[in-house]
Amino acid sequence: MSSSNPLRDAQDRRLPRIAGPSGLVIFGVTGDLSRKKLMPAVYDLANRGLLPPGFSLIGFARREWEDEDFADEVYQAVKEHARTPFRDEVWQQLSQGMRFVQGDFDDDEAFETLKKTMQELDAAQGTGGNFAFYLSVPPKFFPLVVQQLRKHGLADQKDGAWRRAVIEKPFGHDLTSAKELNEIVHEVFAPDQVFRIDHYLGKETVQNILALRFANTLFEPVWNRSYVDHVQITMAEDIGIGGRAGYYDGIGAARDVIQNHLLQLLALTAMEEPAAFDANALAAEKTKVLGAVKLPKDLGKSTVRGQYAAGWQGGARAVGYLEEEGINPASTTDTYAAIKLEIDNRRWAGVPFYLRTGKRLGRRVTEIAVVFQRAPHSPFDQTATEELGQNALVIRVQPDEGVTLRFGSKVPGTSLEVRDVSMDFAYGESFTESSPEAYERLILDVLLGDANLFPRTEEVELSWKILDPIEQFWDKHGKPAQYESGTWGPVEADDMLARDGRSWRRP
Repeated sequence: MSSSNPLRDAQDRRLPRIAGPSGLVIFGVTGDLSRKKLMPAVYDLANRGLLPPGFSLIGFARREWEDEDFADEVYQAVKEHARTPFRDEVWQQLSQGMRFVQGDFDDDEAFETLKKTMQELDAAQGTGGNFAFYLSVPPKFFPLVVQQLRKHGLADQKDGAWRRAVIEKPFGHDLTSAKELNEIVHEVFAPDQVFRIDHYLGKETVQNILALRFANTLFEPVWNRSYVDHVQITMAEDIGIGGRAGYYDGIGAARDVIQNHLLQLLALTAMEEPAAFDANALAAEKTKVLGAVKLPKDLGKSTVRGQYAAGWQGGARAVGYLEEEGINPASTTDTYAAIKLEIDNRRWAGVPFYLRTGKRLGRRVTEIAVVFQRAPHSPFDQTATEELGQNALVIRVQPDEGVTLRFGSKVPGTSLEVRDVSMDFAYGESFTESSPEAYERLILDVLLGDANLFPRTEEVELSWKILDPIEQFWDKHGKPAQYESGTWGPVEADDMLARDGRSWRRP
């Protein structure tokens, strides 16, 4: 039976696509991600009318909970973190389809219970045998959970029903482990059944990169080496590692952020126009760009890693990384990483892309700055333009989503003086509808089977190919540079750009 609406006009943008009969199984449902992001996103989708009436949510974890305890936990999470207002009738309908299965990941009995629960929900809620499995678990458990799903027949797609696996990052910790993991996962789920979540790609502003570039005549003609001087992609956090010492130590900033988020942002910024706006065409162009990324010859001069030291942040004293609870005082894990990359193709030859990420920096911000070359000839004398920087287009991914265009303008007055000014577009001011949370968009896309915003196997492996030589170089050379908490990173990172005659933007 087709689930398309015969009364719907294809040109009507008011009716969004609604997921067909389906359910979501969350492994590791007691974790932070699930409580703060996944459960509220499911409720917000239901509240916006985008989930089917019989939608089901099954939680799987070690806790000894009954179905009621689970429903209560989801209720608390929704009350605290949901984006949309709480409505009792939405909650009543959603909670009817909630079940909890208790067990360890190696517990065969628990997986049989899960199978029975899914069958019961098929009958009671009409989920039609369509289930997505969300692995919100530490990466070391991915293989075990996936193999258990196969062993108990839960990954099988029969009678036209679908099964999908959603995997959270980090996807491996280097190229070898990523390949091994891909093999294990693809033994059980076909590539089009696997959705690797990079929540950055669910953000409206990231999708807006494509709209800015390809829906406007204004930017595309200058989006190349003839006009662009360099590109800076920054993801800064103002917090330390918090309680994540066990996860973070040994992983570090470059593996945690550059390998996935920042290289995905680079791919979207640098890719050629796709033939169509579908998953295959987008993946093809992103893969080409990542395959053309070239590492600098001298990694010592073109990469920097750092560790935050004690300092003042937000009016409070912050301890250094090595003093954090659970961290080995001799740890060389990077909490800051900056790298310079080039793209070896016709559009970008010779244009450096500077990527940086770090914890305990000046403020929380993610942005892409495309910095243009200076005017080839200036009729103004030197003093008239000493306040003039370079034109730049800055795409703010978070927190104050929007786009800024920086250009020179004459200062009012009798003398001729040119200075930088900014034209600003903010999502919050231009649109009355607030942007959905990234996880809302991504969970809905998984249920719809739309893979546009999910990195493919090749993209993950190419990203590791870029980062692995840098990590290997760092392992053999020196220790991370220290930078004071609340600053914008180590002096060495400023020196890296200064050698190229450039400087980091202050976001």
